[in-house]
Amino acid sequence: MQTSWRQVRERHLGAMRVSCDILGHIARGLSNEKARELRDGPGGWSIIEIVCHLRDFDEIFHSRAIMMRDQAHPQLPANDHEALAIERAYQQEDLAEAYRALKTSRERFIAFFAGLTPEQWERDGVHPERDSFTMTDAAMQVGLHDLDHIEQITRVLAKG
Repeated sequence: MQTSWRQVRERHLGAMRVSCDILGHIARGLSNEKARELRDGPGGWSIIEIVCHLRDFDEIFHSRAIMMRDQAHPQLPANDHEALAIERAYQQEDLAEAYRALKTSRERFIAFFAGLTPEQWERDGVHPERDSFTMTDAAMQVGLHDLDHIEQITRVLAKG
């Protein structure tokens, strides 16, 4: 039996949910002090900065998906993650609050994807780094982006 696009998309929505839950399990075991202290090498991001980055990019990814749903082949905006980290003072944020905001954002984002019609899933845009970018690409990007940063956090924790 061949896997349908609907099944593939549902699996990606499941990955979006699970990756966020895994991050929550990791964050629950960390104090704000540890989350600020432990970094991905000299000049690298702290764990709190990584969680804040995931929170903010969840909203950015969601807004891009809304653009693709509502506009014909939109040019998706680029965002400077380093500038956001400084502008929003990630290092001073509270880990539990940052994770809660990410979790809330993620639930809205999953509901957005779950509510798309088959025609809306076919919509696309021009990604600032990847050119053509479909709605399915957008769903895949979230889970893969999470995994990339979960690996980063667990590596930082292992070096402790």
